[in-house]
Amino acid sequence: MAQAGTSGRRGGFLGLRHWGRDRRGATAWRRGLLLAALALAVALLLAFHAEVPNGVGNLGSLLETFLPWLGLALPVLLVAALLRRSATALIALLLPAALWANLFGGLLADRSGGTGDWTVVSHNVAAGNTDVPGTVRGLVDSGAQIVALQELAGSALRSYETGLAAAYPYHAVEGTVGLWSKYPIGEATPVDLRMGWTRAFRAEVTTPQGPVAVYVAHLPSVRLKAEGGFTVDQRDVSAQALGDAIQAERVKKVLLLGDLNGTMNDRSLAPVTSQMRSAQGAAGDGFGFSWPSAFPMARIDQIMSRGGLTPLDSRTLPRDGSDHLAVAATFRY
Repeated sequence: MAQAGTSGRRGGFLGLRHWGRDRRGATAWRRGLLLAALALAVALLLAFHAEVPNGVGNLGSLLETFLPWLGLALPVLLVAALLRRSATALIALLLPAALWANLFGGLLADRSGGTGDWTVVSHNVAAGNTDVPGTVRGLVDSGAQIVALQELAGSALRSYETGLAAAYPYHAVEGTVGLWSKYPIGEATPVDLRMGWTRAFRAEVTTPQGPVAVYVAHLPSVRLKAEGGFTVDQRDVSAQALGDAIQAERVKKVLLLGDLNGTMNDRSLAPVTSQMRSAQGAAGDGFGFSWPSAFPMARIDQIMSRGGLTPLDSRTLPRDGSDHLAVAATFRY
């Protein structure tokens, strides 16, 4: 009986023996130095992601697009540290865990609340949408007063115009982006994204509470290539052009709805994000990833505001025939 009890105590957590010296004589403080180094590397990437250069394959923007996913390294390293019985690795893990919690921990809580004046939806409906009627039904059922669509193409545009007409008597389309509203829409003016064709415009919507300048935009796509890495040059040029247009806006209250092909963490979108507030960041529930719809990994579809428009709720809508999830937000004027 005594021997069995001693063996049980020596078994310890996960069937391991005590955390003393191993067969090579290394203590818990000398074991797992590589794991500790990996934990510190994760901490450095979280703390100094803005310093990762874009000069080679635009690695900085790639890292910032998927930055929250660095958190997946933490439980892996934790299990490895426990199996290795490394006190050094466990202590080193505290730093990246604290940094991740500081950056993204607040997004895990529900930040919504209160009653708003109206709801807006933005959706990249995808040129290859496999269920346009279903997408139209989802937009109408959302109850939004203002709807912005991107990647309108070919005959599908007519289907959206016909399907949304009853719920949204006002609409404007420029190039491959459009705006539908229950409230009157003023003249739509294209925004030059320096692409050679129209993928953004500005219109003034007269809400019951007052005028709002609404920008609908679809910034150029980014690509992961074997040669060249993360290609973002055209997207970054267009982001600067969009930021310049918003900066020159004279109407106090401004909404930006669209597929920006980048997240709020991406430094290359700073011309826009530095002057706008993310509805998801202020009033979302979770990360609100919107792309790809089959397994969302990044929030590249944005609803942003400035000038006293207070977001009270932000969410994604159910999956439809697009490769993006629609995003919605409710605002108080």
